[in-house]
Amino acid sequence: MKEKITVIKVGGKIVEESDTLAALLDRFAAIEGRKVLIHGGGRSATRIASRLGIESRMVDGRRITDEETLQVVTMVYGGLVNKNIVAQLQARGINALGLTGADCNIIKAHKRAVKDIDYGFVGDVERADGKMLAGLIGQGIVPVIAPLTHDGEGNMLNTNADTMAAETAKALSAFFDVTLLYCFEFPGVMRDPDDSNSIIPTINHESYKMLLADGTISGGMVPKMDNAFNAIENGVTRVIITRADAIDGTQGTHIVA
Repeated sequence: MKEKITVIKVGGKIVEESDTLAALLDRFAAIEGRKVLIHGGGRSATRIASRLGIESRMVDGRRITDEETLQVVTMVYGGLVNKNIVAQLQARGINALGLTGADCNIIKAHKRAVKDIDYGFVGDVERADGKMLAGLIGQGIVPVIAPLTHDGEGNMLNTNADTMAAETAKALSAFFDVTLLYCFEFPGVMRDPDDSNSIIPTINHESYKMLLADGTISGGMVPKMDNAFNAIENGVTRVIITRADAIDGTQGTHIVA
């Protein structure tokens, strides 16, 4: 029987505000057993880019990453946000290690091909090295992974954190019984964002199609759902979309194959 591990992806707003970050890290530290944290940081990147006089351009919620923006997100994601989380986890007795995909070659990607939109230095993941990560985890290390990858040719790439979480969870599934949690501001996937009682407890492929058709799921939730299904269909035992104060896995929307 495989040892259990919890992979948590947490959105930028939660990790960028001191009170919500502190509450999240308290809960994360309390999770028993092996664990991995993958984080965003887009709002911080936008704020610091603005201070530097660099315009942030977004298309359908996705950042256009030119050379200047790549420098900013590398500094913010891999430095400011990542190391702040690592330091605060150390204060909670968690031996955390901050990583990007380039570190130990854990996540390699290629620059996204230009189709209708040129996203610039944005990476689409080719592979995650589950064996390397499992080796670190086996030493009692808790990886904290920033949403950056590399192309193997010396270039960093800005990469969607939801995708990185799914690929990390899939790679670790060869070694662990993996639970993947996507955490954000809502208690799960909602029929009505203004009604806390409208959470959808379970979503499978058929119900997902219907929720897309009627507009219940749209915008940024679509790639999150696609990543969730990708994970559950490729070795991950459980995928849950939930609020950051419910990372014990007892609440939220369960994605099932």
